[in-house]
Amino acid sequence: MHLDVLDLRNFYYRTGLGRAAQKAVRDQVVALWPVQKGQTVAGFGFAVPLLRPYLAESRRVIGLMPGPQGVMAWPAGMPNVSVLCEEAAWPVATGTIDRLIIMHGLETSEQPTRLLEECWRALGPGGKAMFIVPNRSGLWSRREGTPFGFGRPYTLGQLETQLRRHSFVPERTLAALFLPPSHQRFWLRTAQMWESIGQRLPTRIAGGVLMVEASKQVYAPTRPGLKAAIGRPLRVLDGLPQPGAQPA
Repeated sequence: MHLDVLDLRNFYYRTGLGRAAQKAVRDQVVALWPVQKGQTVAGFGFAVPLLRPYLAESRRVIGLMPGPQGVMAWPAGMPNVSVLCEEAAWPVATGTIDRLIIMHGLETSEQPTRLLEECWRALGPGGKAMFIVPNRSGLWSRREGTPFGFGRPYTLGQLETQLRRHSFVPERTLAALFLPPSHQRFWLRTAQMWESIGQRLPTRIAGGVLMVEASKQVYAPTRPGLKAAIGRPLRVLDGLPQPGAQPA
């Protein structure tokens, strides 16, 4: 089940640990996807903490928040871009999203198959999706005091397999949240150091969250039957009796 939007807001915007987590994950996203002009960028679940760098240059930014979670106005002090929606029925035209971020959406979904189908539908040709989920091997998935301690944690293999089954092609994998999920001042002050050290460790076993960039797999259109066109057929059988012909 989804967390309440007020709990998510309070964690990310009103606690030191939440702000550190927000920065750690957002830095990885922006490093992979530098800000570009004219793109449509969307986030589903509670991905708005990662969308702020794209507000100024993007053609459009959309914060899609599922009904069971609830919605909040975002960003503060600016025109609202967040919208309440159904998990599998987004108010987005087919094939119009260039960059899509899923955070606190897949692991808490009660219908992940339909959610992934909706992600595929909304993503445009050449678009990229970033799926961010709790790492089953990480410390954050074992701590219920953070949003990453709820829902179904994943291993990297499980996430990649699920994406392939729904016509996504995993391309790059990352990890983030190498600092312990603690509110103690020491860990918060040294958060950037732990993130830097963690980037040198294997993605599969380190980090509180796994991040998989995937593209939309589009199959070539099929036609009934197959016609073969032969421009200059060889006449090697000319002169032989045809079936049913009377002998001369």
